[in-house]
Amino acid sequence: MEEIKQNKMATTPMNKLIWKMGLPMIVSMILQSVYNIVDTAFVINMGEDGIAGNLALTYAFPIQLLIIAIGVGTGVGINALLSKKLGEKNTAVATKTVGNGIFLGLCIYIVFLLFGLFGCRWFISIQAGDNAQAIEMGTSYLKICSCLSFGAIGFAIFERFLQSTGKTLYSTISQITGALTNIILDYVFIYPCKMGIDGAAWATVIGQMVSLIVAMLFHYLANKELKNSIKALKPSWSIIKSIYRIGISATIMQGLLAVLMLGMTQILGAVKISETADLLQGSFGIYYKIMQFALFAAIGLSNAIISILSFNYGMQNKKRVKDCIKFGIIDSFIVAIVITILFECLAVPLSKLFGMASGEGGEAIEATVTMAIRIASIGYIFMAFSIAIQGVLQAFRYALSPLIISLLRLCILALPVAYLFTLSPNAVNMVWWTFPIIEFATALVSALILKFAYNKKVRPMSNEL
Repeated sequence: MEEIKQNKMATTPMNKLIWKMGLPMIVSMILQSVYNIVDTAFVINMGEDGIAGNLALTYAFPIQLLIIAIGVGTGVGINALLSKKLGEKNTAVATKTVGNGIFLGLCIYIVFLLFGLFGCRWFISIQAGDNAQAIEMGTSYLKICSCLSFGAIGFAIFERFLQSTGKTLYSTISQITGALTNIILDYVFIYPCKMGIDGAAWATVIGQMVSLIVAMLFHYLANKELKNSIKALKPSWSIIKSIYRIGISATIMQGLLAVLMLGMTQILGAVKISETADLLQGSFGIYYKIMQFALFAAIGLSNAIISILSFNYGMQNKKRVKDCIKFGIIDSFIVAIVITILFECLAVPLSKLFGMASGEGGEAIEATVTMAIRIASIGYIFMAFSIAIQGVLQAFRYALSPLIISLLRLCILALPVAYLFTLSPNAVNMVWWTFPIIEFATALVSALILKFAYNKKVRPMSNEL
């Protein structure tokens, strides 16, 4: 009992604990978007190849999102299971979970390695049509990112080992180290070394490898609560099943970001005027990467909710469970409001990053991205609410209901609404209203789902600690 009392997830006041664990997770998640934003900013400003390079990155982005989705989704399942077993003081299962997490990471990497070797050109071609330059650039970029994706996948696993024991600062340091490496190498590879879009890809994967190495060092040297054993690498189907009972839902939820990206690219590419289609596709690719600052911030706080709530629900501490839900939602609102204000104020400077050296095409993209940021950011507060509720549901080990929320946000509502707006003569401006509309509608549904889950999981709990 003394060991549990000393665990900060069991004793720290909840209003402080969520910020203490959540802020490093927010920073860590936001930094995941840095790789793609930095790549895009450097590539689009390469000169005459910049516009085609931006399209190539847009076409490759769904697979990069899918790599993150499967890694992060698996990590969420690992995190939830580890936090629960640590709360129950079940060291044996926690050790097996660590080993099986590493095993799953290796399996995931092999899948993307095979895709990188054999599937990249096909995937880029189905989006790029007859744009030969974008096909060549996109294929080259995606092949490097897929074949060397073990850094991104491995970091997603080891990051969760650190987060499950409350060592979120270490995971953030790992992420920052990799992000800084990426930024420096992007400039060096693209400009002085004149490696073009391949330089952006190499900078990305090297940055991810650095993050993985640092996270592994922190885990093996400082993560004393978790035991490491070579025998634990042997797959245990009961452990894997437990991981993916939550992880599969999280994977699909994250993977739907790739579906939205691919679906929007196809919808925008179908606009009758080809120049408008290219402008919308390129602008959406940029906006979607900028938007991930808000999205990943919300997911970072949601991940803190999952860890804290899973631990205290495992202990059956009703008061702390209720406090976690309350403060988790309130803090999500605060983060979303701050980001919305920043985006509204900085829409023009952010957009200028992607139009500095691309001529008239760059000016058009800059104006369109500015409009996208100002309209779409209105929905961030509703997005943060829905994602916080998804974290609560995942901590309660619900699989279907968080998935329903993601399906509404990213497919069922988003794609039809976006398609209708593309039929407007003013599609360049109108299509961005898709996002506030669908976020508001999804938030209403999320509130109803939370009420049901609260009545079923929290109300029956004993008030005694």
